[in-house]
Amino acid sequence: MKRNVMDRMINSIEWLAAIFVGIVALNIFIAVVLRKFLSTSIPDAYDFGRMLLGILIFWGIAATSYRGGHITVDLVWTWANPRLKRIIDVFATSVLFFVVAVQTAMLFDKVHGTYVDHVQTYDMNIPVWPFYAVAWVGDVSAVVLIAIRTFRLIFHPDWLEEEHLPQHRVE
Repeated sequence: MKRNVMDRMINSIEWLAAIFVGIVALNIFIAVVLRKFLSTSIPDAYDFGRMLLGILIFWGIAATSYRGGHITVDLVWTWANPRLKRIIDVFATSVLFFVVAVQTAMLFDKVHGTYVDHVQTYDMNIPVWPFYAVAWVGDVSAVVLIAIRTFRLIFHPDWLEEEHLPQHRVE
């Protein structure tokens, strides 16, 4: 199947989210090993961990927003007919788009505020705003992916269904 630009962008964003999971895990692993066996620590390990976790959360939102892999309560959706299911999906995704778009605007304000205030880490005095900016880009990615999902739900729902049909094996 030929991959279009949207699918490549979706996969790239998901890979970036996965890379951030690895970076957070590596940071924690190295910090624990250094503390346990060498009685030392990474300077600003706590600040890095905290900021990397924030980055991970926003990129995770981006990754789960398109696929719909987040936890949902869909009791009404389960009992609905296909037409009503599509209406519920479009409405829910539109609300999610609005909420994440507002969150993105507010997070940009936080990035700008940390830049203007020259907020730095405790030990090495590294500026904090680039970490916040990477988290913001993850949030922007979430808005883009939710927009793509909304577009596909409205105009090409079959594109989403192909990706999310459960794979039942008949034996």
